[in-house]
Amino acid sequence: MKRPLAIDLYAGLGGWAEGLLAAGYDVIGFDIECHEYGEHRYPAQLVIQDVLTLHGSQFKDASLIVCSPPCQAYSYRAMPWSRAKALPPPDNTLFETCFRIQREACEAARRHIPLIVENVRGAQKWVGRARWNFGSFYLWGDVPALMPATTAIKNGNDWFGSGDDCSLQRRHGSKSTGRKAASALIAKIPLPLSAHIARTFLPPAVAA
Repeated sequence: MKRPLAIDLYAGLGGWAEGLLAAGYDVIGFDIECHEYGEHRYPAQLVIQDVLTLHGSQFKDASLIVCSPPCQAYSYRAMPWSRAKALPPPDNTLFETCFRIQREACEAARRHIPLIVENVRGAQKWVGRARWNFGSFYLWGDVPALMPATTAIKNGNDWFGSGDDCSLQRRHGSKSTGRKAASALIAKIPLPLSAHIARTFLPPAVAA
């Protein structure tokens, strides 16, 4: 039996992919760079390409599209600093591209292909209210009505908040490999969330 295909945009370290693979999907991830930090690396096929350059018709055979566009611009503007508050509105292109790709994929497939977009709470001011949150992982798109409860957080509720993960980031320069590794691990989708979404959208023939 052919395995369902899931497309993972802004793939990072593969938190979405881990749950999808466990549920029986084939997964193709897209990211502008390859994240490999020690034993931490993307667990499925990874294409190094700017997501902005993709066209959704490439994914007409997909059963599910998941996305975690970068959240730093939203997180920083949510900080209680005058410098952060004085910034102009963020560019929502990376976020909006997820929905553009879904529309194109659905048009090419002539059917609905579900989409889940994950970001931080602070994004809501700029992109609209999330449909659900799994701890500090906020979700837009085709979010299931039934979701598991959790206390999962990204670094104490925000990207630059206090806590052990933030302390890890501060030990490194802003452009260092250590800082990038810490940020990627903080942003990684928790397995209970990715597994739940994977099971929810698993095609009936495969689920049976």
